[in-house]
Amino acid sequence: MDTRTPEMTTKSKVTIETVGDAPPGWRRSRGEASLSDVHRTVRVAREGSEWRKAAAFVGPGYLVAVGYMDPGNWATSLAGGSKFGYTLLVVALVSNIMAIVLQSLCARLAIASGRDLAQACRDAYPKPVAYVLWLLAEIAIIATDIAEVIGTAIGLNLIFGIPLEIGVVITALDVFLILYLQTLGFRWVEALIIGLLMVIAACFAVQIALADPDWGAVVRGFAPTTQIVTNPEMLYLALGILGATVMPHNLYLHSGIVQTRAYGETLPEKRQALKYATIDSTVALMFALLINASILILAAATFNKTGRVDVAELGEAHSLLSPLLGYAFAPMLFGIALLCCGINSTVTATLAGQIVMEGFLDIRLPPWLRRLITRAIAIIPAAIVTIWYGDSGTAKLLILTQVVLSLQLSFAVFPLVMFTASRAKMGDLVAPRWLIVFASAIAVVIAALNIKLLVDFVLS
Repeated sequence: MDTRTPEMTTKSKVTIETVGDAPPGWRRSRGEASLSDVHRTVRVAREGSEWRKAAAFVGPGYLVAVGYMDPGNWATSLAGGSKFGYTLLVVALVSNIMAIVLQSLCARLAIASGRDLAQACRDAYPKPVAYVLWLLAEIAIIATDIAEVIGTAIGLNLIFGIPLEIGVVITALDVFLILYLQTLGFRWVEALIIGLLMVIAACFAVQIALADPDWGAVVRGFAPTTQIVTNPEMLYLALGILGATVMPHNLYLHSGIVQTRAYGETLPEKRQALKYATIDSTVALMFALLINASILILAAATFNKTGRVDVAELGEAHSLLSPLLGYAFAPMLFGIALLCCGINSTVTATLAGQIVMEGFLDIRLPPWLRRLITRAIAIIPAAIVTIWYGDSGTAKLLILTQVVLSLQLSFAVFPLVMFTASRAKMGDLVAPRWLIVFASAIAVVIAALNIKLLVDFVLS
């Protein structure tokens, strides 16, 4: 019962809204939990072996790892591998390290504060700033969705001959798939994602074996070279790979879905949850590095080796694989992997869209309606662009979307680093100083590379 008088309520209204029910370090209470319909629904074992406890946290990392394999990444990796051979493998490795560090901070923010990154931004910044960050996040998700819609539609076209326009409509139905699977439990969503990842891995394992790459050159490709920074064309593709890997929407996504675990509220329980969530995302991202590198290696070993240095179109790559590898089923494996990537990516982008909209705007709508709205915001412009471009120019559009993602990264990374460095907001789970220094360096490098890209673009 509220025992305050009307006068007390009126006088202290601002205080109550910004401080009264807020935990230390935050201006207001969190409000509705992130992905409230599946919040804390995955049981975490309190007793038993370490393996059993860790198994409960396996899943969110693989949803995040999908960002490594989205169709936009295929375009940048195909272009990079066909044009520059194995040189840009080091970019995939560096991007992977960046992703591991930043995703560990996402898990730390969520577990320590009970907030996703969008909710934290809404609390920490004035409304105008929060709305700008929301708009930038939506632009990033739209750019992601353009890549995924194109990739899925092309995959359907390559395998079943379905026209791109119809394929785009089919990709919009993924929201109903998510709604159905989440009625069964969030574990079913994770099972779908992991199952499709296994299919992708199997397809690439066969294709790499057929391509028989120069493994010595592959190893040398992981060594850094200044040419990546000094060559504007190579830098453009490198930033595309970076944007396709350390994707802005993935930072919001991980900070939301890690809270599907019922890990408890005590400090030891949160420490344990943070440990297992970090292991999950790290292992998943290392697995994703293998897939991501495989795309580039396949392009280098198949196209660059034979003098085809201008291959970036997914359809063109599909048609060239059979004559170059000498096996008729190679293009089918390529198409199957692409379709699986597209389905996976649209599922995770839909979840990220819901987290971003709910977190920044604090909307109160039924879960099914929220998913439809957030999906429509992203997929309608993506569908228009896809249908407008048709079969031609999809590679340039895909690479551009990944560069857009890279340009959006700083607006998600800097707030994440600032929040997790604050003892007032994080309490005893504040990030150690070495981790903050490392993450800050990553944020500065991303910002510096993006500034250089813009300068090169203006001067050219």
